[in-house]
Amino acid sequence: MARSFSVTRQPGFPLIAMLCFFALYLPIATLVFYSFNAGISVAIWEGFSLRWYAAAWSNDAIREATLRSVTIAVVAGTIATAVATMAAIATTRTDPYPGLTFKYAFINQPLMVPEIVTAVALLIVFSRIKIWTGYDGLGYLIAAHTAFCIPFAYLPIRARLESMDLTLERAAADLYATPWMAFRRVTLPLLWPGVLAGFMLAFVISLDDVVITNFVKSGGEETLPTYMLGQLRRSVTPEINAISTVFLAISVAFVTVFFFISRRKV
Repeated sequence: MARSFSVTRQPGFPLIAMLCFFALYLPIATLVFYSFNAGISVAIWEGFSLRWYAAAWSNDAIREATLRSVTIAVVAGTIATAVATMAAIATTRTDPYPGLTFKYAFINQPLMVPEIVTAVALLIVFSRIKIWTGYDGLGYLIAAHTAFCIPFAYLPIRARLESMDLTLERAAADLYATPWMAFRRVTLPLLWPGVLAGFMLAFVISLDDVVITNFVKSGGEETLPTYMLGQLRRSVTPEINAISTVFLAISVAFVTVFFFISRRKV
């Protein structure tokens, strides 16, 4: 009797997989390792030290860029999550109809279009708005990050809604609950892990974004990723390694919490 095909049983698959993971994670591990280097060299180990973390913390430019990045990520993530929640409810709490698949594709379009294309399109639109209104502030970055983060928040929220049983919502309707009351007392408490997971994912995507930010930002609106990119064009210092390590730790923490929250059953 023929065995079913499994790629993991193919000759050389474990070795190739190990080499791929080694090539992927070795540079990251090296960056983290040298962020604790006592010397100024990024290639010669001179002893363990936290001096570069202290230097990054004392750098006013880094603090300003970090505060700006967090502000944009919180606002954009909150707005994107709210919009994604409404879109998820509108596309799941309804019977299938012609055009529903198109709506799915429309909402998830930023995931399918190369980010550079989205960045150039936003640059063209916002440049015209700047000319018409004269406004030149963080609103453009927040709007751009919000638009880009909506599909990232939408996916876990929609997945949560699709796994939720409609019985309790129907029972609330049978007990004369208004749609808003049923949503507030029944749907939202069951949906909150998906909403929280969607916000966390949108927050991390906004916090780490470089391409769209570089195209949309105005002068003096450096975020932490664009600040790091600018420093790398001059020279690589252990201070950048320290910032990258903190960024990595925050991203890993958020993704880990997102993973466990999204696994919670209804």
